[in-house]
Amino acid sequence: MCGITGIFAFNLIGKFHKIHVTNATRAISSRGPDFQDIQLEEWVALGHRRLSIIDTSSVSNQPMWDETGRYCIVFNGEIFNFRELRSELIGKGVTFFSHGDTEVLLKMYMHQGEKCLDRLNGFFSFCIYDKQEQSLFLARDRYGIKPLFYLFDEDKFLFASEMKAMLEYGIDKTIDYDSLLTYFQLNYIPWPSSIFPSIKKLLPGHYIHVKRQHIDVAKYYEIPYAPGQTLSTISYTDAQDKLRSLIDESVKRRMVADVPLGCFLSGGIDSSIIAGIARKYKSDLHTFSIGFRDEKFFDETEYANLVAKHFKTYHTVFSLTNDDLLSHVNSVLKYLDEPFADSSALAVYILSRETRKHATVALSGDGADEMFAGYNKHAAAYRMLNMSWKERLVSSLHSVWESMPRSRNNAIGNLFRQLHRFSEGAQLGSRERYWQWAGFVPEQEARKMFLPEVVSQISDQYHARKSDLLRNIPDRETLNDILLTDMQLVLPNDMLVKVDMMSMANSLEVRVPFLDHEVVNFAFSLPDSYKIDASGRKRILRDAFRGFLPETLYNRPKKGFEVPLLKWFRNELRSTITDDLLSKPFIEQQGIFDYNYISGLKRKLFSSNPGDIHARVWALVVFQSWWKRLYGGQAGS
Repeated sequence: MCGITGIFAFNLIGKFHKIHVTNATRAISSRGPDFQDIQLEEWVALGHRRLSIIDTSSVSNQPMWDETGRYCIVFNGEIFNFRELRSELIGKGVTFFSHGDTEVLLKMYMHQGEKCLDRLNGFFSFCIYDKQEQSLFLARDRYGIKPLFYLFDEDKFLFASEMKAMLEYGIDKTIDYDSLLTYFQLNYIPWPSSIFPSIKKLLPGHYIHVKRQHIDVAKYYEIPYAPGQTLSTISYTDAQDKLRSLIDESVKRRMVADVPLGCFLSGGIDSSIIAGIARKYKSDLHTFSIGFRDEKFFDETEYANLVAKHFKTYHTVFSLTNDDLLSHVNSVLKYLDEPFADSSALAVYILSRETRKHATVALSGDGADEMFAGYNKHAAAYRMLNMSWKERLVSSLHSVWESMPRSRNNAIGNLFRQLHRFSEGAQLGSRERYWQWAGFVPEQEARKMFLPEVVSQISDQYHARKSDLLRNIPDRETLNDILLTDMQLVLPNDMLVKVDMMSMANSLEVRVPFLDHEVVNFAFSLPDSYKIDASGRKRILRDAFRGFLPETLYNRPKKGFEVPLLKWFRNELRSTITDDLLSKPFIEQQGIFDYNYISGLKRKLFSSNPGDIHARVWALVVFQSWWKRLYGGQAGS
């Protein structure tokens, strides 16, 4: 696991920006604290930060050249089948000077070009420089586990693992208001866009070829599913057997490391499956979880402890108070490259920080919910597609749910929130319903936040981008259509971004066995009914591992975690809101938001019936903190 950056200059103006590569590499130091180096060529500069995982010797440092001096690679990620590929290349007469996966990847490309991507099992973003051809080849893994930002203009091509490295090259920092409108609806900015018009995110499963001021972006992988296609006829029992085998093999592949390796363990089905399988291959497996002493509604350590005892792992619980969480808010906000308002990032940051004291690699259960229908919205979608009198009644009582107190922070408030969202969605078409349930604020409401002159800068591109993100939702959707869109929208832009940022901020590598492409491909060959029915969500995953996991896990609700934002905003962070980030002088100086609207949000926040307004305020706080850090608190962005 590492951090990469670089530049390909096309002329003397572009060449001037090469002087920034050292600072750009230094900006992503937490991604690779073990070693830093840069490679300077006449028109190209490459930077690398190393977190040593496999073959920790200096011979595997990067940038890495092949023996001929023609090809040079900077690589972020892991190739889990590298030993198999290495043996295959040796059989063809290829020699190796190292024992790691970086050289294997380099020589796979040398012998197979972009076709090598089809053979890789792992997660990655990398760049290979061909000195003879004067070209760059860059690629990103199938599901976007590892990030890759880039900029292309008439003078240069830039790339980096994180936007903070891109900023070191002195790029234009004009805000993309199409992206900002999307952010305030979803709490993140989906690919290929970023908060800046000039910086793009390479899509998962894509590669770039750069040569002579020309750039080609192409797709090498997509999930083998399309709306309306015929699905597998495999029996439910046989499908369970195959799923168990595929996940077992995936975990086994991800156990390769020359440094301490452990497992995140929340006590949910997903992480428990991963931990249980990992324990089969590592007798001294360490597992890690966090508890919330002040938020008993969200505390799941009872279940994590149960699973750890069941599998006989060495378990560590990091028990946190609200003050512990609050003390890390600034660290999380400072690390964000662009506005990102998933508040559970705070919990992931602390879990990663504490885990890094014991291990350098951690396995996680991410990805299962998106593939096997694990979220409340999937249950709601199932009910929407299979309506009975109960669902029709809930939909008809929309005005009632509208008047009820709604909140994620207690069981009754959460129930009213869910009933309200369901009844809202029932009034919409398939694409708008998906967008509504994937987000937090309706588009028209989000537009009201901005001054008229900002709204006028939101272009038709906003609708084109939204349409593209929803392209796989037909007029009459199925659950698999929804899950496919989750895999393309929510997973790579929210869940995986959160885990990558917060783990890399703490120099921890997180591996995700559910996102092995063999597991994903199989999951999307299965009928909807194997994943969800009237009995519950993640049906096949739960049934496949019944008997392997403690039975207690099958009788517990899915909770997730909510940061106690409302309490903080009304107490410890109140002055930050009223006197600083959302104060009238700052808002008016900034020239982005309508202060009358912001003032209304603050009144509701401090009222006796705030509802879920704190989530909207958090998105504002994140943006304001980012804006102030980037522009120094001065208007005129």
